[in-house]
Amino acid sequence: MDDAVEVLTGLRVAALTGAGVSTDSGIPDYRGPDSPPRNPMTYQQFVGDEEFRRHYWARNHVGWTHVNRSVPNAGHRALVRLEERGVLTGIITQNVDLLHEDAGSRNVIDLHGRYDRVICLSCGRVISRTHLAERLDALNPGFLESVGDVADIEIAPDADAVIESTAHFRPAPCEFCGGVLKPEIVYFGENVPRERVDRAYAMVDDADALLVAGSSLTVMSGLRFVRRVSDAGKPVVIVNRGITRGDRYATVKIDAGTTDVLAELADRLG
Repeated sequence: MDDAVEVLTGLRVAALTGAGVSTDSGIPDYRGPDSPPRNPMTYQQFVGDEEFRRHYWARNHVGWTHVNRSVPNAGHRALVRLEERGVLTGIITQNVDLLHEDAGSRNVIDLHGRYDRVICLSCGRVISRTHLAERLDALNPGFLESVGDVADIEIAPDADAVIESTAHFRPAPCEFCGGVLKPEIVYFGENVPRERVDRAYAMVDDADALLVAGSSLTVMSGLRFVRRVSDAGKPVVIVNRGITRGDRYATVKIDAGTTDVLAELADRLG
């Protein structure tokens, strides 16, 4: 911790956050040391197979309510404090839970999208997940009650939930054109929109250092920013439980949970 404070003191810092930041808000991560094996649905499966879509929407209809009622933790609030005093320039988050915004962070790039919006793959119309929930409830009366309390169901960080039987679930088509609806989330096998990547590059280029919190950096969508900062000769501080794919680029690595570390950094920086 002392090394991290020494490295970051006096610098303007950008943050890259992953699922580990939200675990203390009750949203489990994909790749933490204690996470169960997962086989997330790919973009190709979603767009290419009606049964995959039915299965996904049934699980998402259960899981999104859990994410919707989750609240920011002390780690999210610590990043707000750092932003308010001018230490933190902004956040690039791989999470879709919007907890950074809920905590009060102002400059946030939701790299992988956001769970509260749905897009039509045909006409491009965007609707709220709340509105879709009302339609799915009408199409599937009693479904949520039939699968039990959400607290008893394993929830994934993209608002998915693991439930046994989804064959009878009826997904909702786009109410404007009849097209396929998809959460406004970047799936595995799908590219992050170029405009979003460019804004994220601009954020890390403008900062003097990068703070990575709660990400294993397994996928290139996050690792590329670590490489860019390292190639520019700027310091990288990584806070994460277990090894990450970016450890070799780290100036300082703290192997710990993010909540307490971020809170202490907010106490000691600026």
